[in-house]
Amino acid sequence: MAEWAPKRFWQKTEIDTVEGGWTVTLDGRGVKTPAKTPLRVPTEALARAIAAEWQAQEDKVNPATMPFTRTANSALDKVATQHSEVAEMLAAYGDSDLLCYRADSPEALVERQANAWDPMLDWAETALGVRLQPRVGVIHAPQDAEALNVLSGQVKALDPFELAAFHDLVSLTGSLVLGFAAAHAHRPAAEIWLLSRIDEMWQEEQWGADDEATALASYKKDEFLHAAEFFRLAR
Repeated sequence: MAEWAPKRFWQKTEIDTVEGGWTVTLDGRGVKTPAKTPLRVPTEALARAIAAEWQAQEDKVNPATMPFTRTANSALDKVATQHSEVAEMLAAYGDSDLLCYRADSPEALVERQANAWDPMLDWAETALGVRLQPRVGVIHAPQDAEALNVLSGQVKALDPFELAAFHDLVSLTGSLVLGFAAAHAHRPAAEIWLLSRIDEMWQEEQWGADDEATALASYKKDEFLHAAEFFRLAR
């Protein structure tokens, strides 16, 4: 049986100003989220990106081709209603940040991790006011509580749209520092993504690539790049 999909029912897609931001209209009627929340986004640029997705729909609406709409829906229906919980969950990554857990061997991998990740910890000290400390091995060793509180405050300061994108920037990399680096546009998002895959790329060099793992990594990269662009447009 073919999967049901709603048909396109509108002709004209436009954006319009509303109290507190922008919305997208379909033949003059405002778009709503799956939870029936009126779609209201903070910037014109983000509204235009969402409108372009709706306008691009053909006979049937395909949500898979509407990532900006999907993330905006998540911001309004999920993140906005549990902002503190989401922020706390993401801030917790600082205590187990990917960049802080280093291999003890082989020397080539140790050097590669240091060359890739130490500059990011240096950047975090300057840009975020926090110096996270690396350690060898995978056994958890807590970071300084004061440093974690500083990072937590910066996560909690994000609005629901920024936080929805930040969720993917952090969870997909396993690194609060890399999430902030992408949010601050410290480096191109594609470069930051590669920094999160140092260990995986090392394993591929040693043992060869696995098709399934490669496909999953490609999907995650696309999601990460989208999150970085959504964050930019939301600001």
